[in-house]
Amino acid sequence: MPIIVNLDVMMAKRKIRSKDLADRLGITEANLSILKTGKAKAVRFSTLEAICQILECQPGDILEFREED
Repeated sequence: MPIIVNLDVMMAKRKIRSKDLADRLGITEANLSILKTGKAKAVRFSTLEAICQILECQPGDILEFREED
């Protein structure tokens, strides 16, 4: 898939654990894991907005488009 999710990278930069982020987002750690691994089929803008607020970043810091070879 050409959309790469760099959520784990931003979490490491901000030194926040999955459990803490999931708690602040109001989602389960399992659902956060699905987002982190890029297995999610979609992400709600409200969730993306909350992630960006908590991690103090832009959507482009989390989501990246790469052409397939």
